[in-house]
Amino acid sequence: MIDPSERPADGRDLARQVATVVAFVATVVVNGLANALPINGLTTGEISDRFPVLVVPAGYVFSIWGAIYVGLLAFTVYQALPGRRADPLLRRLGWLPALTGVLNVGWILLWHGEAFLLTAPVMAALLATLVAIEARIRDGSRRTGAERWVVAVPFSVYVGWITVATIANVSATLASLGFGGFGIEPPVIASAVLLVGLGIASVMVLRFRDPAYGLVIAWAYAGIVVKEAEAALVPLVASASALVVLAVVAGVISRGSRGRPERRPAAASLAR
Repeated sequence: MIDPSERPADGRDLARQVATVVAFVATVVVNGLANALPINGLTTGEISDRFPVLVVPAGYVFSIWGAIYVGLLAFTVYQALPGRRADPLLRRLGWLPALTGVLNVGWILLWHGEAFLLTAPVMAALLATLVAIEARIRDGSRRTGAERWVVAVPFSVYVGWITVATIANVSATLASLGFGGFGIEPPVIASAVLLVGLGIASVMVLRFRDPAYGLVIAWAYAGIVVKEAEAALVPLVASASALVVLAVVAGVISRGSRGRPERRPAAASLAR
């Protein structure tokens, strides 16, 4: 029996490639229109600003979407190449990249339609899909330079940002429902949420040995420090959490470099 990963390219592979391209284009177009039109008369940020949530980063932090879209464009072009049709890694990712586009578009439409209660499960599904992609990319197999930069890194940045976005989305959804935190002060709740995010980030960085993911979390937390500089407790917890994540990232990078065998000069090798 032929190993599925070794079967010749066929229509299923082509359909997967096309679906991924269509999903990416739809994601870029819908997100662009959400702020250019804007959809329902409000930009994505204007809707977010309605809710007094203390875990949303400063506006400049959202520029990371530019890096995300560039990375996803590189991935989309790479996976669409005829020579990549039967690529084992891309086959393993399957339709998950296309699904992220569908969920992204769905979230935008729900958010602008002010169906806030429905946005949280859609965002959670997007995060779960990206974590599944991360797991399939980092399955222990050795990655080539191209796979690292146009597959692994783009999705590391994406899942890192969506981790933060999920936290903010759930907080905004609760605010939209009038949740009062059972009388607990908002800065205390926000700090607890940030610590939960720190735990998730630390596990992800250590589990997948993914520095890029951790750097995105640190970038977002630093943005929370800037935005909530005048708030009680929140900037302290956010800054401490960012430093912890950076320390975890440094540890992963250090262990990775120590684990690589040293290369000896060819002449020395021959002499032995």
